[in-house]
Amino acid sequence: MSKICQITGKKVITGNKVSHSNRKTKRTFEPNLQTKRFFVPELQEWIVLKVSAAGIRVINKNGVYAALMSADAKGHLYRS
Repeated sequence: MSKICQITGKKVITGNKVSHSNRKTKRTFEPNLQTKRFFVPELQEWIVLKVSAAGIRVINKNGVYAALMSADAKGHLYRS
């Protein structure tokens, strides 16, 4: 569970690296993950989440508590 966003569920995907001569070799595309602390006013406590840049935008737009509830309903939120 190391490279998965806890809010959006983004994870590592695979694809091809394509050279100038059009040769293809396997590579991975990793999400832009950050480990961040967020204060949840509804719970009066700090939490630590591993979130992608898109996950941080979701938290800024909807609020941290609403984002947590949405992620938990979708099954993205895991407890470490």
